[in-house]
Amino acid sequence: MNQQALKELLYKMADDQLILGHRNSEWTGFGPLLEEDIAFSSMAQDKVGQSWQLFKILNELGESDPDTVAFMRNAEQFHNSQFVELPNGEYDFSLIRHFLFDTAELIRFQMLSESSYEPLANLSKKIKGETKYHSMHAKVWIKQLGSATQESISRLQNSLDMAMPYALGIFEKSAFEEDLINDGIFGGEEALKAQWIPAITSVLEETALELPDLALIEAKSGGRNGVHTEHLQPLLTEMSEVFKVDPTADW
Repeated sequence: MNQQALKELLYKMADDQLILGHRNSEWTGFGPLLEEDIAFSSMAQDKVGQSWQLFKILNELGESDPDTVAFMRNAEQFHNSQFVELPNGEYDFSLIRHFLFDTAELIRFQMLSESSYEPLANLSKKIKGETKYHSMHAKVWIKQLGSATQESISRLQNSLDMAMPYALGIFEKSAFEEDLINDGIFGGEEALKAQWIPAITSVLEETALELPDLALIEAKSGGRNGVHTEHLQPLLTEMSEVFKVDPTADW
């Protein structure tokens, strides 16, 4: 088993969850409805908790402890997709990101529940239950608001068009992609994307929203290799404030 390939997979997954978890937490106290305020806060907690569990596996593979890797790296050392680091914007963008990302994550953890690497397979079986709720929540709101008023449809469509190049960056391939596939650790990003496209399409077909032509869109990639937007480092600085003041603080 190529341990470097496994570590890179774990890092990108953990970093995605950690960064989007913190982005989602920014809706606490600002949600458009009390129920949505609570929902986004709850999902944010889930994602941060999931990242900690992935960092724990990395620690068992010889990497630094979860606190150190979460709060003491600079932006260029992170492997998250650029999609998750973008500012929340208005609720329509956060909802579209929630839908696109969590649909992909549910499929990813379903695939990983059959991983040849047992610790990851066992964790994925647990996480996919939480992610299923996240995905269901997103679908409900996409269907409702994507079929409601002209304003809600227009705002969601604009956010969908803007988000899609970044969403495609989720599937940026690892340099060790073939090793992951051949070792049975993970079926690969292409296989994930091949399931993701019909999954999001089936939901959008129940709305007035239109899926952009993916063949004409260039993915915003680079995040898996430490190339990030200007938005990530300020977020990391804010995230690490408490840890740097009190390294003994718990998550």
